[in-house]
Amino acid sequence: MKSPQFSGKPRKRRLIVPFILRQVKGDSMVPTLKAGQLVVGRQKRELSVGDVVIASHNGIEKIKRIEKQQGDRIYLLGDNRSASTDSRNFGWLPLETVVAKVVWPKL
Repeated sequence: MKSPQFSGKPRKRRLIVPFILRQVKGDSMVPTLKAGQLVVGRQKRELSVGDVVIASHNGIEKIKRIEKQQGDRIYLLGDNRSASTDSRNFGWLPLETVVAKVVWPKL
């Protein structure tokens, strides 16, 4: 077996960060979350009904609450129904559209 050779170039390391920071846009989650507020999401978390998540739909990240979960699908609603574009408009989403679960502020 041949031993690895050092090329003299530093190795690029990927930093895996399990947390993401996002800013709330719009009023769909009022009064729970307000526009401009920062939230911290944690990737790779177990999800359940009632959790607030950051989900990607059509290339746009949305912060919504899981209203229903059936197998690998979720139904998302905003807390402020009159100002929210959610699963009532776009239907059920695959579970893999969830980018992170909001862990701060504690909801």
